[in-house]
Amino acid sequence: AGVAAGVVGDAVIAAADPEDPEVGTMAESTGAALVARGRSPWLAAAGLARRPWMLCLEAGDVPAEGWIRVVDRFGAMMQAGTQADAVGRLRRPHAPLFERIAGRREALTGTRQVRAGDLVRVQALRAGLPLKARLPVRPLRASLLRG
Repeated sequence: AGVAAGVVGDAVIAAADPEDPEVGTMAESTGAALVARGRSPWLAAAGLARRPWMLCLEAGDVPAEGWIRVVDRFGAMMQAGTQADAVGRLRRPHAPLFERIAGRREALTGTRQVRAGDLVRVQALRAGLPLKARLPVRPLRASLLRG
């Protein structure tokens, strides 16, 4: 309902089977575009995204209270050019242990991969995965819950 309520600029659902009537109904009721996921759901969604930033979510991820302010602040910092281009990462405490460990390592070393919970420039995604350059990861002070 975030798209319908005007909170999110646009949403894209990258589905394994976009012909599935349940997925179609969900996309229609939320105002989201529907695309076949192909090799990567992030690349497929970036192809339809109309805004400069994309928040990557997996099925069931629900942003916790306060996420809009955190994402807005991160985008403003990147827009102002006060920091080098980076990937913002929301916490996903429900993610498998290996993913959480890899995410912590990437916060120190940077990343060429995109994970669920990442806020990334669409332009960087459209250039292909893995990302062309290792980008710094900025942990954001917001979480994704399991819905």
